[in-house]
Amino acid sequence: MIDTPLLELKHVTKIFKGGGLYGGREFKAVDDVTFSMPSKPNILALVGESGSGKTTIANMILGFLKPDRGEIFFEGENIRSWLKNKPKEFRRKVQAIFQNPYEIYNPFYRVDRVLKLTVKKFGLASSEKEAEELIYNALEAIDLRPKDVLGRYPHQLSGGERQRLMLARILLLKPKLIVADEPVSMLDVSIRAIFLNYLKEFKKQYGISCLYITHDLNIAYYIADKAVVLNLGRVVEIGSMEDIINEPLHPYTQLLIKCIPIPDPKARRKERLKLKKLPIREIRPEKGCPFVLRCPYAIKKCKEQTPPLIDVGGGHFVACYLYER
Repeated sequence: MIDTPLLELKHVTKIFKGGGLYGGREFKAVDDVTFSMPSKPNILALVGESGSGKTTIANMILGFLKPDRGEIFFEGENIRSWLKNKPKEFRRKVQAIFQNPYEIYNPFYRVDRVLKLTVKKFGLASSEKEAEELIYNALEAIDLRPKDVLGRYPHQLSGGERQRLMLARILLLKPKLIVADEPVSMLDVSIRAIFLNYLKEFKKQYGISCLYITHDLNIAYYIADKAVVLNLGRVVEIGSMEDIINEPLHPYTQLLIKCIPIPDPKARRKERLKLKKLPIREIRPEKGCPFVLRCPYAIKKCKEQTPPLIDVGGGHFVACYLYER
């Protein structure tokens, strides 16, 4: 019996018209991206530097943007079909956590409203008493004291409390998939691990999968089972998190690994990441490998043809001619 993936992207492309930096020409923010997440609860990290297409992919999965080419499937059904025929069910099954905890709340309403509307909109309770009990239980499950949070306005809560309130909202719904776009980048380092541990616990206890978007490989290694590495809108490597960190194959992934800070001041002073400096409009090649203009191993073929994803075994794939057999 074939297992239907929870989430699957097939040759997804999104094209935007560039501004002055790109001379007004069109550019592919996401270019022929294909990857999937199994039905079994898991955490997949979508990794890449700024401008690699991570958030654009998230917005297409959530239905906020439409792919120009390719298809996105959730539980075997096209997302466009979900949004047309079963939008409420889709919104319950696929939830998002965004990067900025200071922009997701209406400052004119108390934070209770976020939780109460969720209960009401999705019909989670048959009475006010039951709704209150659900909200209290969700808050206590993520170690927020209801009496300290409820009744307050957003500006009266810290960034960490606001993000954890989003976790409480997710806990009310118990979705199949969380799309988390850099959710800890604006949080204090001291509470990042706490937030990440809740996502791991959601997977273990409630069977909730997570597409975790990040540029930080340290965080990806801590939380994810598997990673998809993006460079300028294209997938350059896919593999288990252990393989990506310990055996990076693509030159771009190898450079990302070198960017991970070493807890040694002397080592940090000696190690410098050397990349060819290019104007931003020249960084995106019109054809060939997306990393060709900055790759130390580039050959003529890399400039002319886009390398396919090559299976190197053990579920590890890399888009690089260095591994062509």
